[in-house]
Amino acid sequence: MLPAISLGCWHNFGAAGTDAVRHSDESAMHENCRAMLRTAFDHGVTHFDLANNYGPPPGSAEERVGRILKQDFAAYRDELIVSSKAGYRMWPGPYGDRGSRKYLIASCEASLRRLGLDYVDVFYSHRPDADTPLEETMGALDQIVRSGKALYCGISSYGSTLTAEALRVCSENSLARPVIHQPAYSMLGREGVEGDFRDSVIRTCGEHGLGLIVFSPLAQGLLTDKYLDAIPDDSRAASKDGFLQAERVTPQLQAKLRKLNEIAQRRGQSLAQLALAWVLRDRRVTSALIGVSRPGQVTDCVKAVDAPALSGSELEQIDAILAD
Repeated sequence: MLPAISLGCWHNFGAAGTDAVRHSDESAMHENCRAMLRTAFDHGVTHFDLANNYGPPPGSAEERVGRILKQDFAAYRDELIVSSKAGYRMWPGPYGDRGSRKYLIASCEASLRRLGLDYVDVFYSHRPDADTPLEETMGALDQIVRSGKALYCGISSYGSTLTAEALRVCSENSLARPVIHQPAYSMLGREGVEGDFRDSVIRTCGEHGLGLIVFSPLAQGLLTDKYLDAIPDDSRAASKDGFLQAERVTPQLQAKLRKLNEIAQRRGQSLAQLALAWVLRDRRVTSALIGVSRPGQVTDCVKAVDAPALSGSELEQIDAILAD
């Protein structure tokens, strides 16, 4: 039972000056982060999603959100869903990355210290690890849940086949079962979730009763009005620290974005609202995980939930634009 829109803290919650708005002053940076979380909560976005490596630098997002939880949300802990993950590199050595028991359990403990919490609501295996048996990774998640450090466990960025295999391992070994999957999914990134019918994450999760919380539903900001004509200075594509590179914002992509924006305008929506309505069109998608750099973007995004359902004609038009 997650809100349809959840707030991700992947970007814009790290060290001062690393956010898209470039708050070089720590006080201004922190107040903007406080405002984003408070605005989200006031609009019914009660799920805050983190990971051990979120920042930059890694760990700094959890530290900042932990401070804000103490400042502003101590009385509301039972109304919040707070999640974290481990699976990417955090410290040197063979057990500071991927999916070993040592890394996942040690990282969960470290995340709790940074967040100032006794438990997280969901703890994820952040990505698959080909060098660690699934029995070990799923067993570590089981131990984290049974120890009370997390109430539920989940997986992120696992393919369809590996998702089914992880569930089989849990069933055969009486392990706590992942209840949710977090894949990347947007109008500009469909392959990993939809695939073909025989290898579809969305189908596998539906068949096995896993929730789906999709990250980057706005394609790291591409599916907003930011990039319709240029690359703004306060955008991810303009930042040297971001995953979104400026080279991806091609004239061909911008032409598609403008056509999608025309559909959004006919619906009385922003492009971001259209993109969120699109990923939420499938009832198997539990929540869309947004990233924002200012409070107003939260206010804009949550309006997607109240929009009319996309019609068959509108979906066909979107497919045609994306296929062009």
